Amino acid sequence: MSGNDGYYEVLWPRAPQQQKERALAPRLPSLEGKVIAQLWDELFKGDLVFDLLEEDFKKRFPATKFVSWRVFGSTHGDDEKEALAALPKKFKDMGVDAVISGMAC
Repeated sequence: MSGNDGYYEVLWPRAPQQQKERALAPRLPSLEGKVIAQLWDELFKGDLVFDLLEEDFKKRFPATKFVSWRVFGSTHGDDEKEALAALPKKFKDMGVDAVISGMAC
């Protein structure tokens, strides 16, 4: 029997938070006439999902333009860190107003 009186030392399995929370970007009042980028990790049928989303969005917002996930390549893989770091400049250069990011689990 140990002399711990029913109390045990424990280790919290979660690491301290590494990044401070930031406020979300404000919502766009409408998607009409906006440029929407599609990002995908190339796993689980994103190609089909993005086609369906684009078709539906164009019915509701006819002047909306899309930049296909094919332009950006995969957001997952060996060069993931570099690919993600390059996105802000690409978005700015392409006039992107919003992003739909799809990933499989």
